[in-house]
Amino acid sequence: MHASRPSRRAVLAGTAAAAAATTLPSLAGRAAAAEPTAAAQAYRWRNVVIGGTGFITGVLFHPSVRGLAYARTDIGGPYRWEDRLGRWTPLTDHLGWDDWNLLGVEAMAVDPAHPNRLYLALGTYTQSWAGNGAVLRSEDRGATWKRTDLTVKLGANEDGRGCGERLLVDPCDSDTLWLGTRHDGLLKSTDRGATWKAVSFPATPSATGQGVTLLVAAGRALYAGWGDSDGTTPNLYRTTDGTNWKAVPGQPTGTAAKVPIRAAYDRYTRELYVTYADAPGPNGQSNGSVHKLCTANGKWTEVTPAKPGGTAPDGSADTFGYGGVAVDARRPGTVVVSTNNRWAAIDTVFRSTNGGRTWTSLKDTAVFDVSETPYLKWGEDKPKFGWWIQALALDPFDSRHVVYGTGATLYGTRDLTNWAPQIRGLEETAVRHLISPPVGEAHLISGLGDIGVMYHERLTASPSRGMATNPVFGSAMGLAQAAAKPSYVVRAGWSNDANGAYSNDGGKTWAPFEAQPAVAKDAPGPIAASADGSVLLWSFGTANPGYRSADNGATWSEVASFPKGATPVADPADPTRFYAYDTDTGTLYTSTDTGATFTEGATGLPSGDSQFELVAAPGRSGDLWLSLKENGLYRSTDGGASFTKVTSCSASHTLGFGKAADGAGYPAIYMVGSTETVIAVHRSDDEAKTWVRINDDQHQWGWTGETITGDPRVYGRVYLGTNGRGIQYGEPA
Repeated sequence: MHASRPSRRAVLAGTAAAAAATTLPSLAGRAAAAEPTAAAQAYRWRNVVIGGTGFITGVLFHPSVRGLAYARTDIGGPYRWEDRLGRWTPLTDHLGWDDWNLLGVEAMAVDPAHPNRLYLALGTYTQSWAGNGAVLRSEDRGATWKRTDLTVKLGANEDGRGCGERLLVDPCDSDTLWLGTRHDGLLKSTDRGATWKAVSFPATPSATGQGVTLLVAAGRALYAGWGDSDGTTPNLYRTTDGTNWKAVPGQPTGTAAKVPIRAAYDRYTRELYVTYADAPGPNGQSNGSVHKLCTANGKWTEVTPAKPGGTAPDGSADTFGYGGVAVDARRPGTVVVSTNNRWAAIDTVFRSTNGGRTWTSLKDTAVFDVSETPYLKWGEDKPKFGWWIQALALDPFDSRHVVYGTGATLYGTRDLTNWAPQIRGLEETAVRHLISPPVGEAHLISGLGDIGVMYHERLTASPSRGMATNPVFGSAMGLAQAAAKPSYVVRAGWSNDANGAYSNDGGKTWAPFEAQPAVAKDAPGPIAASADGSVLLWSFGTANPGYRSADNGATWSEVASFPKGATPVADPADPTRFYAYDTDTGTLYTSTDTGATFTEGATGLPSGDSQFELVAAPGRSGDLWLSLKENGLYRSTDGGASFTKVTSCSASHTLGFGKAADGAGYPAIYMVGSTETVIAVHRSDDEAKTWVRINDDQHQWGWTGETITGDPRVYGRVYLGTNGRGIQYGEPA
């Protein structure tokens, strides 16, 4: 669940059926480093530790190397796990701004005969506004890459993203790879992924369908799942010669076997296990089943552990599909499968040691330790088993080592009873807001997609309080601190309870506003607190006016003159002043009566993009900065009456401030933008007269235009929000 990602629009038809590609050797994504840019300063970059927080869509243990595994995510790239390190290593942080669409991993594959080879199929969306997919191939387990750009689109953050794997090394020839696409059929490469072409396949792709959902080898035969069956037509195909694909005879039909989700082959018993659901998931499933095919004689057997449609403990219908499946490489007939989308009775992992004749639910005896990532309690006494369980893997070297992915983490066990997040190093948060308080225990408070607000008392450990409660939010839509009263913090976001809350202890504990405007439930938006914390302004989208409270949220009044949909900004030095930028008209609005009324200031500024950003410089009244993306950076020193374009940069996407350099009279400015042609992270110590680039080509993280802030207590430290790689923080090396 990632609410802060680019919106899903109607899926349009793919533009190409073939997938011939251009090979691009690439160690650092696009060759942007060769372009002229600002002077650079070496920085050390690390993740602020939360632990997971996003959908783990696939996990793959290497069949030939003990302790080596790979994980994929829907928007946060791939990772490599090594037991000797005890943590995940991100593998595509080198992908830059223009390659943001490649941070989603549609599929991955390893070569059992060549342990160092790794292949990735990248592409987050298939819509017309997203770029084409790409295949990355590595000979050193993801340390370096060669890249092939495809002529088709892939959909790692669309429905069906937990299916797979859709990428496969041919067991008969390590030079041959297969790639199943959503809208462009089946692709084949005979040169280890350097070039691709479409091959004949019996099923016809559609512009809105799932296409090939999985590819799996069973001995020397290959099987392909098809996600666009109506429940009566074939959805599983096989080739034994690498050329001719035919429907597998006797395969199950009906709603419970409509979409093949995943498959796993037991080489000892020569049985192929397939999980099915009535929809690709991870949402929208209400029926499903598990079947196995004896490849020696073609006999199908249903081995579903529990059939959907009963009654859940709360009395509601117990509907769900099936998701992950994995077999034990050491014990014939031992298999694990997961349910998916089982919200009422809660998902589980079933285990069988007799080929599916009987099953045990591992949830029933599970003991969880989430002390390393406390937010997984979700404001309750203990964590649940999980949801969106489509990634499931069984260690080929340890029969009791099982891992499964959820919408927020990766759980692992080594004794089938005690479970804990196996997530260290994997950070997938989509970040919306960042505050670095000038005083107090925490140097950072974050507002995040899907997991609300967090108070980071340490940067190197997941917040001990977990996510902010009372109320618990899904995605945080607003976060603000009173500049002259930093103990007072407010937040807004999506919730089944209250949509706004305040804190009087700097964000440690919270209480909901006593009241809220009626529109808050359907459109909670950005919120601001006056410098002294006495007045709140809350925005609720382009269809609604802003609202004001002068009694800590006990009552609210409409502010008719506030521009609809704008983000309110409080003056950090004058509690009577607020600002708002109307991105539709390019007009700056100002209030000098504590937000009761707004009047026009500067007009005729760039317009047309709701992500334009207005920021007030700390400790100063009327010192405003406008980040207007490719229109550049503008500054006002007269409270928004006029603006001057800053000539030292050509683009500014997000801007923040931190402690001034020694001897400097103005805060350090941090910006994601460009001084020439390269979009990068920059710092200025002289009021934006000059800039230094502070990230490098190996630390780019795709799209980083949402939020950035410096630390007001530590010169040079900067916090950067990414869209799927968590919160990055950098310090001079």
